[in-house]
Formats: sequence, structure tokens, C-alpha cells
Amino acid sequence: MIRAILIDLSGTLHIENQVIPGAIDALNKLLVTGLKVKFVTNTTKESKNFLHNRLTKIGFHLKKEDIFSSLAAARNLLECRKWKSLLLLSPEALEDFEGLGCEKEENPNAVLVGLAPNEFHYERLNEAFRCLLNGSQLIAIHAGKYYKTESGLSLGPGCFVKGLEYSAQCKAEIVGKPTKEFFLAALDDIPPHEAVMIGDDVTDDIQGAQRTGIRGYLVQTGKYKEGDEHKISPEPNAVFPSIVEAIDSILDEVKSNVFCDTGFGGTDWRVSKGHCSGCGGGR
Repeated sequence: MIRAILIDLSGTLHIENQVIPGAIDALNKLLVTGLKVKFVTNTTKESKNFLHNRLTKIGFHLKKEDIFSSLAAARNLLECRKWKSLLLLSPEALEDFEGLGCEKEENPNAVLVGLAPNEFHYERLNEAFRCLLNGSQLIAIHAGKYYKTESGLSLGPGCFVKGLEYSAQCKAEIVGKPTKEFFLAALDDIPPHEAVMIGDDVTDDIQGAQRTGIRGYLVQTGKYKEGDEHKISPEPNAVFPSIVEAIDSILDEVKSNVFCDTGFGGTDWRVSKGHCSGCGGGR
């Protein structure tokens, strides 16, 4: 039985301020089912407030508390360890890390890297490199290779994380997708086998989810490139043209698998396509 749906944002529901065709109506149909829906994102250019406001303005009806971002996971990590960090973040993301930055004269416990194009220049990266040589821990909010913008594919933070690893001879700790810890935290108490992940990134979204025990539904929008479904093993559980078809498939499955409410034998029996395996009747 499906109890939880995890949905990627950028490339799956929207590309910058452009909505994937049909995504708003499809999402609205899903949200009224009572299933747990979480929006899991590696977006690090924007704080949760900024991201929620932008999604609302382009027509999506979702609750801010249902957005589970790698920014939030990174903040939780720094707070738990009581660390101050050199923050390589975009200005729009900094509000999520108030009080966790390091003053210039301080030696940071960590170097935190997000998607921050304005920070990826020689002077700033050299500052991060020297902090790592002095013992700071390298933390990558994620290490995505690229992402989709209205003008095309653009570099993600992964290449800069790898460059710092190479030069400082250290290993980054990855916080967001595709880590198992990230997916489990998004699910709360729902078992992975009762969840589906919908996303456009075959590695971070789909492979990461499937390694956690979550079904992976790949959509052919956003950063998807032809043949992506063959780049991982096992391949995605399903591939759809867009989130519209992915949600339709989930709704069809939910409708064909409900539970009998007669309480036959003190147990709710599964009803598959109208037939109860316990009492022989319907719902």
C-alpha cells in the first residue's frame, strides 16, 4: 500500500518560474487523497520561506511545513554539533542559517557548500580551502552535477565540492539527497516500502530513494536526458513523461487497493478492485 509520496520540486513540478504543464492540477488531485505528501528538495539557492513564496506565486497550493529541504537538514546538523561554519551559500538561503555563520577572525568548525554561483570564485574558494587545511570539516548540502534552468542545464555545486576535496585531501559529508538519512527523515515513521519518490534526477532522486527501499518514479522533465533510466541498476521502478502521469498511476493504484471496513474477524482485509479477501464483499 502507498502511504507517502515524496516529490522533488525543481525539474519535477517547475523549472524556475515555469510550471510543468498539468502539474498544478495533478498535485491538487493528490493532495485531497489524505496520503502523506512531502516535497523533498536539494534546492540550496533559496530559504524555505523564499521557496514557498515563489511556488505559491506561480500557482501551487502547498504548506510550507511540507517542504523538506537539504538546507533544513544541514542546519539541523550544525545545530546538533554546535558548529560555526564558513557559509558558501546564496544570499536567498542565508536566513535559514542565522546564528550559524562564522566571523572572519574565527576559525570555523566547518565549510558548508550549497549552490551559490556568486561564491564560486577564486578568492572565496581559496578561503574555504585554507579553512579545510586548518581542520574544518567539509559539508556539502548536496553534490548535484547539474540542474535545469530556463536557459538550459547549469553546473551544480558538485564540481566545486569535488575540487575542494581534491585540493584539501579531505572527504565531504553529504547532507541532502541521495543519502538514506535524508529520505528516512522525510518519511518520519512511514516505512520506506510504503512510499514513492517522484523526481527528474535519476541518481539523487531515484537511485537514492530505491537504495532506501522507496519506489522510484522517474519523470522525463527538468534535467532528464534520454537514456537516464538505463544509467542506474536496478533501473527506476517506473518512468513517466511527467509528474501528471506519475500521479495518475499512483491514484489508480490507491483506488484499486483499499481496505474493507466490515471488521471481518476483527481485521481490516485488503480489497483489491472491489473484492475483499476476508469477507468476500466490498467495502
